[in-house]
Amino acid sequence: MNRSGGAGESRAMGAVTADESALVAALRAGDERAFMDLVEAYTPGMRRLALTFVRTPAVADDVVQEAWLGVLRGLDGFEGRSSLRTWIYRIVANIARTRAVKEARSAPFSSFGDEAAVDPERFVDRRWSEPPEPWRGVLDAEARALVDRAVAGLPDQQRLVIQLRDVEGFGADEVCNVLELSETNQRVLLHRARSKVRAALEDYFGDRP
Repeated sequence: MNRSGGAGESRAMGAVTADESALVAALRAGDERAFMDLVEAYTPGMRRLALTFVRTPAVADDVVQEAWLGVLRGLDGFEGRSSLRTWIYRIVANIARTRAVKEARSAPFSSFGDEAAVDPERFVDRRWSEPPEPWRGVLDAEARALVDRAVAGLPDQQRLVIQLRDVEGFGADEVCNVLELSETNQRVLLHRARSKVRAALEDYFGDRP
């Protein structure tokens, strides 16, 4: 499920993460080019994250715009306790969560629901011990659409975690930081989200002639 936002986004991401301390210094000095590189690198992922909280692309765009303003205002207070990316995504998550509350869409992260998960023995080091065959290669368009639908149908908390881990490529610690989750909660949410997406894929491919 790891999906890239495209070669251009990847190049921009590499540019802004090559020397984070120098980048932060440039941003604080008002380097417009450095800021535009940062915007190019992170905006697509920020928008995807916002869309896991809010209803419409227009609201997600508003969240991203407000988040960038928050980044500019907060740069002097950035202490480097987390990566710059984690700090920015946490700003997005906080703003989007507030907007979601206004839209009456939020749910407490502590509620996981009672749905069953797949056998934990099918995982090794929190990864699939036997990933379904389609995940080993590039999914065709129909299967990709199925994955998107399966992720979109997840409970909010699970959708957020799988979005950050398997789409944006965040590590467990980063996700815990961005979403203010314990490691245990993050692991449970990810496990259940992956279980449901895997089940959807297996049902789909099992029914194909």
